[in-house]
Amino acid sequence: MAKNLLLHGAALADGTGPELQTSVSVLVAGGEVAGIFHGEVPTEAWDSAEVIDASGATIVPSFVDCHSHLTLPGGAHWIDRGADPTAELEKAAERNAALLVASGVRWVRDVGSPRRADTPDGRERALALSLRDQWQGRPGFPYIRAAGTWLTKAGSLPAGLAVEAADADALLTAALGQLDDGADLIKLYLDGPDAGVAPWSADEVRRVVDAVHARGATVAAHGTGLANCKLAAESAVDTLEHGFTIDADVARLLAENRVTVVSTLSVLRSWQGFATTTTVDRFTTGDGVKRTAELRETAEASVRAAHAAGVPIAAGSDFGGGSVRAGHLAWEVECLVDAGLEPWEALGAATWRGGDVLGDARAGRIAVGDPAHFTVVHGDPLTEPAALWRVWHVQ
Repeated sequence: MAKNLLLHGAALADGTGPELQTSVSVLVAGGEVAGIFHGEVPTEAWDSAEVIDASGATIVPSFVDCHSHLTLPGGAHWIDRGADPTAELEKAAERNAALLVASGVRWVRDVGSPRRADTPDGRERALALSLRDQWQGRPGFPYIRAAGTWLTKAGSLPAGLAVEAADADALLTAALGQLDDGADLIKLYLDGPDAGVAPWSADEVRRVVDAVHARGATVAAHGTGLANCKLAAESAVDTLEHGFTIDADVARLLAENRVTVVSTLSVLRSWQGFATTTTVDRFTTGDGVKRTAELRETAEASVRAAHAAGVPIAAGSDFGGGSVRAGHLAWEVECLVDAGLEPWEALGAATWRGGDVLGDARAGRIAVGDPAHFTVVHGDPLTEPAALWRVWHVQ
């Protein structure tokens, strides 16, 4: 039987407030948090455990990446990779899983993967659903909540990558079909063929939201332009992904309809002037460097508007679906701080806020009786968010 583990004398930053807790020890037993001690540690805890001296370091909850694409390797040409052979996509997913766990990301929300014929009758379904089922309960793999594939208006994404719907009835049928395939959530791609025009009405999208909620699932909506962010807000989806163009009116609607914004600001930094990707080409003008910089400024202003309106903000890296790679969620925390969040709020966006999005009260939190998943870093992430990169122990 494995011996208990005691991480002794650390600081603790849990993303719920601005104060760093000090002289904290965490006891792990049977894969669960058996005790959290402030100051003196009971004798029986010392006697029963292997002790790791964590003094001078900081314990944080394991991270929750709320926007990811497990089966894709990422990079500026990520859309092209969606057509790669199944074996290559599975290899990419295995690599991504290892990088995630090593960086302290233990919960992942996959919001779109290519389809493959992996059912007994040869019918296609999203590859991430199969991987989620294969990895469940396996040591060294993250917990997965997976959408199916992207649901789009015809012409929004390259042919073959998504499920296209010609009208509102087809959109609803496609959404329910994803749930029949076993999806935990639905991913609507609200950037339509015309960048300035919403592809559906609010009533049409709300119809999907209501039907999905009736099945106990949630709806994530990709939206970057103003019309599409407004559509997500009016439709009361569960999460607006990216939300690069949010003004005060849209922010108010998001707050009223309890929509969480899943921020992916780090994607805009990762391009470094490379501007031939779908998002940059469609939503900005001018040369590549200028376009990327302008979109970054707009996206950061959008986060500030949402935050000021009281909209919950969770963090996503968009790894696999952008230039960012798996395990880089700390970058998003830094970006959120640069956009105006306090460091503790940004840490909360990458931990317990993500747990709320997943509907899992254990995810992104440290509490007695919960699974013992946490990360130890060098430095104080409440004053220096870059400390989250310096991971030296993952539980």
